[in-house]
Amino acid sequence: MVFTTAQLAKNLDRMRAIALALPEATEELTWDDVNFRVRKKIFCFPGSGGSLCVKAEREELPALLGDPRCRPAPYLARGGWIVMDLERPVDWAEVRELIHTSYRLIAPKTLAKQVD
Repeated sequence: MVFTTAQLAKNLDRMRAIALALPEATEELTWDDVNFRVRKKIFCFPGSGGSLCVKAEREELPALLGDPRCRPAPYLARGGWIVMDLERPVDWAEVRELIHTSYRLIAPKTLAKQVD
């Protein structure tokens, strides 16, 4: 799917709102791309808004990789990271769940416990 600049910006803004609502989450620009971190550790790469790269639970990987929107993340797949293409319409509850899961896997336990 080809996204307009406005659609990409809207997707990025929605992912930003989800990620930055998490405890101690910050946004940084690295390698010319936005990423979200907790205590300097990256938990989400939203790209330009057309896809989402997150760490997934090991037991969820087969189901996620069976979804045609998902693929192993370049250079990070060995660590359980996936890339999900954000097609229209985007299921924002699913995106929220993926971002929250990735955060819980990356964040210190005390912070991870604070996320539903």
